[in-house]
Amino acid sequence: MTPARAHAPRPFLGIVGFGAFGRLAARHLAGSFRILAFDPAPEARSEPGVVLADLPRVASCPVVVLAVPVGRLRETVAQVAPHLRPGALVLDVGSVKMEPARIMAEGLPPFVDVVATHPLFGPGSARDGIAGLKIAVCPLRGRSGRRAAAFLRRALGLDVILTTPEAHDREAALAQGLTHLIARVLVRMEPLPHRITTRSFELIREAVGLVRHDAPEVFDAITRANPYAAEVRRTFFALAAALDAELGAAREERGPDAQGPRMTPIRS
Repeated sequence: MTPARAHAPRPFLGIVGFGAFGRLAARHLAGSFRILAFDPAPEARSEPGVVLADLPRVASCPVVVLAVPVGRLRETVAQVAPHLRPGALVLDVGSVKMEPARIMAEGLPPFVDVVATHPLFGPGSARDGIAGLKIAVCPLRGRSGRRAAAFLRRALGLDVILTTPEAHDREAALAQGLTHLIARVLVRMEPLPHRITTRSFELIREAVGLVRHDAPEVFDAITRANPYAAEVRRTFFALAAALDAELGAAREERGPDAQGPRMTPIRS
């Protein structure tokens, strides 16, 4: 992922999957590349500086970004593989990395470089720009991984984290999986207070707002496709249940007069 010099034409970059994140990527990459995009949805709309094209043309670009949900990655890899050119760089942007890494290693031809990435942000958290935001980069095949990382750091101002798919999924299961899990619970507890709040609560509410409109496929990938997510979820709920039991025991020790008012159950 190396942009052209000022005196040379910008290279082509293809984006397969032109949903919310594909459009976000195009807006920030259009200054360095000529963007071609493909999306099978008939209502897919373009962005300034982006040309919608058919899949063979998009997949024949020297850089191809697979911006599709993790659940659709295998079929997408099979569709783009016949059209890839030798020496091309192929990247994904999924929220988990171990399974996408396996899919791309197995399904992409050996003559292309492969890098698994996870931008640790979405359209909500990137509304004020992406400079300083984090992206995980996992070089899988070829020599383009570190060049791509250098471009993301230098041209886009991203905080690049070079890692492996396994290390990524281990940390993301807690850092991202737990955030989305708590957000999903709090959404079901709405309406949340807006007047009598603390700064810490406002930060929690802000975090909920950043992920509440994510596509269902994103939540599914984070909570189900990550092989470490289930253990994090079990640990969290077990500790929450233990804390609830401790608080219940403390109330019983203080006696019935210390029980306090009963809250009306919140229906989801």
